[in-house]
Amino acid sequence: MSAREDAIHHPPDPRTPGASAQDIPPPNARRLLVIGGLALILAGMILGDIFAAFLLHPNADRIGAALLSATDAVRAQDPVSARAAFRNIGGYLENRGTKVDAHAHMISFGYLALLLALLEPLVAFSEQRKKLLAQLFLLGATVLPAGVFLIHYVGLTGSPLRAIGWASILADFGGALVLSVCVAELIGICRGLRRLGQQSQTPPPDDPVCDRSWASRVLLSGGTLLILLGFLHGTYYAAANLYGFEARDSELLSRMATSAASGELPAANQAVSDYGRLQGVKAVNIAAHAHVIEFGILAILVAFFQPYVFYQEKWKRIWVVTLLVGSLGLPVCVLSELRFGLLAGGLADVAGLLVMIALFAMLVGVSGYTGKFRALGGGL
Repeated sequence: MSAREDAIHHPPDPRTPGASAQDIPPPNARRLLVIGGLALILAGMILGDIFAAFLLHPNADRIGAALLSATDAVRAQDPVSARAAFRNIGGYLENRGTKVDAHAHMISFGYLALLLALLEPLVAFSEQRKKLLAQLFLLGATVLPAGVFLIHYVGLTGSPLRAIGWASILADFGGALVLSVCVAELIGICRGLRRLGQQSQTPPPDDPVCDRSWASRVLLSGGTLLILLGFLHGTYYAAANLYGFEARDSELLSRMATSAASGELPAANQAVSDYGRLQGVKAVNIAAHAHVIEFGILAILVAFFQPYVFYQEKWKRIWVVTLLVGSLGLPVCVLSELRFGLLAGGLADVAGLLVMIALFAMLVGVSGYTGKFRALGGGL
């Protein structure tokens, strides 16, 4: 390994007296991906929290009201009003779906950025090219969810295409950037692995991967446990409730239509109410299952980059514990919403806030690490 590469993978501690600008590593793609990945995850969580607090429940109420309007229209044999009600339902579902998709894509791209950062030492490209790929990836990872978010509001206005609007075109462009970068990174990894095989060498040592600090070990253990809990809950839900809920879903929809057609309005309204409650039960179980696994993956990924978090060990431990407490508390509180209502929902928001605070603190820590380099003449 050259001295330059060794400086990149084993940077000197900026706090060390006598560290000069020549000792500080140059800008590199790994730190850019780490900062961008953490920022994407944090932004996605903030968007999801705002959506859950201010849009999710009102949107569900509007869908329920539109279903009642549709059943009334069917009972009155008014096809125009029925079509209008179902058109409104489609709009509400699109509004919900674009917000959820933007939220999910931002977080997923954040995970992917951290994974690419972990694999950077194996990418057989120059540092300048790797940094360009990182910048293109982060651009695409920002453009795609922004385009998806705007789909509901922009629609087909001013679009040169009949079925695809400008927001969708923007989202597709962002997706193409991300896909192209991933293909390029895969090619670089294959080249790197082939070179290692030809030279009969082991991969270069890497501080984040080899880190065995308390923070890294606790995050790895806690993340693995969270994923295991998510799998166990998913297995129980699938075995005990999944098929029964699907049958109940079809039964309620059939009862809704039959009661409305026969003029039994109370029965139709009761079917709509039962259908809404069933969707709520399904939603909280799926959300809890997905969130606990996602938080486990997040904990494992950030474990590898604790050496880049420029804090004293005491503060690293505080943010690690905060992240894991929030990661477990949020899905548990989400599952409790059906029994305890708004109280559990409020506690779930608090747990989500803990995760966001911990992520923001780690993001500031990584930025401070590179900021210290800038102060000494290097930088990211």
